[in-house]
Amino acid sequence: MKNVAVFGATGSIGTSALDVIARHPDRFRASVLSAHRNVEALAELCARHQPDLAIIADAALENALASALKSRGLRTQAAAGESALEQAAAGTQCDVVLAAIVGAAGLRSTLAAAHAGKRLLLANKEAAVMAGPLLRAALGQGGGELVPVDSEHNALFQCLPDSHDELHRRGGVRKLWLTASGGPFRGRTRAQLHDITPDQACAHPNWRMGRKISVDSATLMNKGLEVIEAQVLFGVDADAIEVVVHPQSMVHSLVEYVDGSFLAQLGQPDMRTAIAHALAWPERIEAGVARLDPRKLASLDFEAPDEETFRCLALAREAMHAGGDAPALLNAANEIAVAAFLAGTLPFLAIPDVIEAVLNELPPSPVVNVETLLERDLTARSVSRRIIGQQC
Repeated sequence: MKNVAVFGATGSIGTSALDVIARHPDRFRASVLSAHRNVEALAELCARHQPDLAIIADAALENALASALKSRGLRTQAAAGESALEQAAAGTQCDVVLAAIVGAAGLRSTLAAAHAGKRLLLANKEAAVMAGPLLRAALGQGGGELVPVDSEHNALFQCLPDSHDELHRRGGVRKLWLTASGGPFRGRTRAQLHDITPDQACAHPNWRMGRKISVDSATLMNKGLEVIEAQVLFGVDADAIEVVVHPQSMVHSLVEYVDGSFLAQLGQPDMRTAIAHALAWPERIEAGVARLDPRKLASLDFEAPDEETFRCLALAREAMHAGGDAPALLNAANEIAVAAFLAGTLPFLAIPDVIEAVLNELPPSPVVNVETLLERDLTARSVSRRIIGQQC
């Protein structure tokens, strides 16, 4: 029996994970659940899954969470704040940590789980993007396992050799190919993107996701962040990572080998497949996902991404090549720009403009520790808000 902490339990990844866990009560138990501010949703999940601990990220809501748990007759303990997340990630109440908190808010708890030697199921790509060197160091010191949950990186994990060290030399790997659906605006020109609304950007054709990640998919920033994450997770050269648009979202990624072979992982566009794989690896378990019948696949199409129209992918590559904390600055600027777009105060096409302006204003610095990294994150957010204010 493995006790699992689900950080970000009320989000799309969290709810999918809880569905998989509930299908295997003899193997897994949700022992810790967390949410950002939705007390009622978290309390309802606690009533259903009976965890030992529930954590609300907003410390001001701890009493409200405690009252909601008590009113339901639950013995689940209430806690709040970032320190509670860190303590739970490193503590004895869980063996496995699913890191699915969106954005920079999940960084400290992810690193705490890595330091503690837990099996870390990484769905929070920002932890790798912002703090790749710190994450790799924490995993080395803690001796734990990292299994990626992002569908693309999980697919790469499944298609790569057992040893992921020095892949391009000892494993015969030539390139990693990340697939992208192309989002809701695939094939459109810049002229057709001037009046895009948040609801249009969030209408993903294949995946059900939160609004922030849906916008990232529409701008191709999500794929840019995944390129940076792939370099951190698998240690390959930056030039060995490619992106290919695959609108059906059935092939989740591919690995190209030096002998000319390609290995691909296929499956329904359902996050439960990757979550079930990460939970049980190296075994396989039922995920509750509808079977994929290859006889019913009309076609599998692939095309190059349009990086001139969707400039966020190119900006992410530039940040990766710049090194240091440039990916963290990129991530911070993107979070602020996307939030402004969702709030109706920034046009869709201005998202990459804000990010580019921040990267131009803030030269990269070495990644030394979490404290200095978060200071730079705050600086990038402040600069982003100023630039947005000037544009509006």
